Amino acid sequence: MRRTQNARLHVRGEAVDYRLVHSSKACKLRVRVGLAGVEVVSPENRSNADIETFLRINEGWISDQLQRIERFRQIRRPQKQGRSEILYRGTPTPVEVEVSPMRAGPSRITYKKGCLTIYTSFAPRTSAVRSLENWLRKQARQEIEIQLSALTQRLKQSPRRVYIMGQRTKWGNCSRLRNLSFNWRLIMAPDYVLRYLVTHEAVHLAIPDHSRKFWLTVQSLCPETERARQWLCANTGGMFADIAITMQTRIAS
Repeated sequence: MRRTQNARLHVRGEAVDYRLVHSSKACKLRVRVGLAGVEVVSPENRSNADIETFLRINEGWISDQLQRIERFRQIRRPQKQGRSEILYRGTPTPVEVEVSPMRAGPSRITYKKGCLTIYTSFAPRTSAVRSLENWLRKQARQEIEIQLSALTQRLKQSPRRVYIMGQRTKWGNCSRLRNLSFNWRLIMAPDYVLRYLVTHEAVHLAIPDHSRKFWLTVQSLCPETERARQWLCANTGGMFADIAITMQTRIAS
């Protein structure tokens, strides 16, 4: 038969809660210290004074084990390395890096409740910054392809290939071979800005120059053209800011 009660002991001046288990099968007093806490097992016939004396004698060992368990918890516990902020779909969005030694495989990124979280290990094959860029590239491709699908049907024009690139001076391009390329940073902009830039390049499949006809076609397909151009003028610098520098600065601060 076992009877369990909660009790408290003082270890080197600090109060520690423990479970006291009275067991009819126990032959002697013993103490266990683990992730679940401290447990003292006592035979039914031992008095409270016996238990207190036993714990006082073993106070040093208990303290050492509690410190060992705390160090183990710190190693196992995922660590939030830092918090930075980038533009995502036009909104300043926090980016958190959560490091866990128990994690294996590639880093994983989630977007929940307006926050981007990078789950990674202490020594990942791909850095947190590169993992974030790869994820943003994937999001950009998905959104750009959705916009292109609707536009090419209306224009009755199709690109030969579509590339998602990291240009440093332009948002998109339509080549003479009818290949379209787009900057992955477009996913940082509001939806109407991305839609305008995709429309701009898609219309070049039908009208290669920047004639009045070209701009009228763009405007008819994307009524928010002027608003989008104004947003780009005001925010291009933030979109081209180096994500690596931004994240490293915030993590170090």
